[in-house]
Amino acid sequence: MSKILGIDEVGRGAWAGPMAVGAVVLPERETEADSEYNQFVAELDDSKKLTAKKRRELALEIKKYALGIGIGWVSAASIDKIGLSAALKLAARRAVDQITCDYDETIIDGTIRLVDGENVSTMPKADGLIAAVSAASIVAKVARDEYMARLEAVWPEYGFAGHVGYGTAAHRRAIEEFGVLPVHRRSFAPILKIFGATSAKSSSSSGCSGPDINSSPENFSARGKHCSGVPLLDATRTALSGSLDFASSGDSVTRSSVQVGGEAEDVAAEYLVDRGHEILMRNWRTRFCEVDIISAKDEILYFTEVKYRADGRAGGGIAAVDRKKERQMRFAAEYWLQKHDLTDKIDVRLSVVSLTGRPPKIGEYVKNIGFN
Repeated sequence: MSKILGIDEVGRGAWAGPMAVGAVVLPERETEADSEYNQFVAELDDSKKLTAKKRRELALEIKKYALGIGIGWVSAASIDKIGLSAALKLAARRAVDQITCDYDETIIDGTIRLVDGENVSTMPKADGLIAAVSAASIVAKVARDEYMARLEAVWPEYGFAGHVGYGTAAHRRAIEEFGVLPVHRRSFAPILKIFGATSAKSSSSSGCSGPDINSSPENFSARGKHCSGVPLLDATRTALSGSLDFASSGDSVTRSSVQVGGEAEDVAAEYLVDRGHEILMRNWRTRFCEVDIISAKDEILYFTEVKYRADGRAGGGIAAVDRKKERQMRFAAEYWLQKHDLTDKIDVRLSVVSLTGRPPKIGEYVKNIGFN
C-alpha cells in the first residue's frame, strides 16, 4: 500500500470565521489486524458524522500516529478579497507546505483539484472512505471549532461556539441585532441580503479585518521568525512603506513627531527603544480594536499595551490586564497582521508596559503575557 496525503476543507460555506484545510499523512496499516493502530484507523470517518467529543479524542490520536499534519487557514477578509475558489486553493497550499514527510499520492475530498502535482486525484465522499482524508477532515474541524469558540469569548452575543459561523437562525438574529463583525464574510449573499451591498461594503472598509492565520490559531505566539522567507523587519518595512502611520525608530519617540497618545505612551516608547526595539507604529486604531505600540526586536514583533495609573497603590496598570483584555489584544494583533499582509510565519509577542506617577515612570514591563 502507498502512503496517502489526505486533504479536506472545513468552513467553506460558513458566514463567518476562517476556512481551514487539513492535510494528513498516516502510516500504512499494520499487518496485525487487531493492532492498536489498525483499531484507531477503523474509527476514522467523515468529521461531520462524529460527535464533537469523538472528534477531539480522534484528533489527539491522529497527532500521535500521523507522519505529517498541516492546517492551512484563510480569513473571512481574504475570502472576500480573492473569492472562495482561490481561497480554497490558497488554504490547501498552506496546509501541504507544512507536510515534510514523504508520501506517494494525494487524495482530495470532493471534486475540486485544490493542489497541483503528480499523483493527485479527487474523490467525492473521500472523507468517509480514505483514512488520511478522514483524519484531515477531523483535525481541521477540531482546530476550526476551537477557534470559533475563541471568537465567542470575544463576542459572546453571537453564539459562535454553537453554530461555528454557519447560517443558522440564531446567527441571523444576532447579526440583525448586533451587526456585522470583522470576521463575517461580507461577500456572501446571505450577509449582503441582510444588510444590503452598500452597508456591507462600508463595513468592509473599517480597517479591521479578520485574522488570517497560516498555522493553528492556538500557536499565535509561537510562529516562525520570517515572513515568506524575508526577514521580519524588511517585510514589515515594505508592508508599511506606504502607510502614514509608519514611523522609524529615529523619530517615533520625539514629542514633535507624536500625533496621538499621551505622555505615558511617550515614556513607554522611549523605554522600548532603549531596550533595542524599533518602533514601527503608534496608536493604531479601528472601529473594533486598537494597539498602543507596535515594535520589533530580534525578528520578533511586539504588540504592546500601555497601562497608566497616576496612583500605583490601586495595583498598577498591569492589574487591569485580565484574560478578557488579553484576548482583545490578541485579536487586535491578528487584525493588524492581516491588514498589512504579514500573517505568514511571524513570531509575535503580546506585551504590557505599566506606568505610574506624575510624570509617568515605568513600573513594570511584561514582554510576553498569557494565561493558563
